[in-house]
Amino acid sequence: MRKIISVIVLAAALAGCATSQYGNFAKTSPAVFDQKMATDTVSQLVKLYPPATTRLELQQATPDAFGIALVNNLRAQGYAVMEYKPAGTNTAAGTDGKAASQPAAASARPGYPLRYVLDQFSGTNMYRVTVLVGSQSLTRAYAAQNDTVLPAGAWVRKE
Repeated sequence: MRKIISVIVLAAALAGCATSQYGNFAKTSPAVFDQKMATDTVSQLVKLYPPATTRLELQQATPDAFGIALVNNLRAQGYAVMEYKPAGTNTAAGTDGKAASQPAAASARPGYPLRYVLDQFSGTNMYRVTVLVGSQSLTRAYAAQNDTVLPAGAWVRKE
């Protein structure tokens, strides 16, 4: 009975919409957990978006262990990943103040916007990763057990 209630609570949590804030909200998760969840996330993205032909544009800074691992794993798999540039950052001007010429890649087809949320269910050993690629989201829950983190369910894809 307890397992059924846990599954229902988990399903309800996964069905909820992602918050308007993006980033890593599980500040107490060990870097090993972040690395494992990032590797699993990229494995799922590879199944849905072909690496060699997909460009991803980060829509947030990635200063946390999960974000760094995610970007490194995406690049290792062959994705072109454009770093996040906050509004007001202008890198198009050359050192002489004139507009710099755009490289061929910059004028190519734009990539998919990429954002993520990593959070922890309050007072539990459960984590949730939500990755938003364009207007689609992928979500998966993880459970921390015996100094490792394991998937606690399948990937949920919202189109």
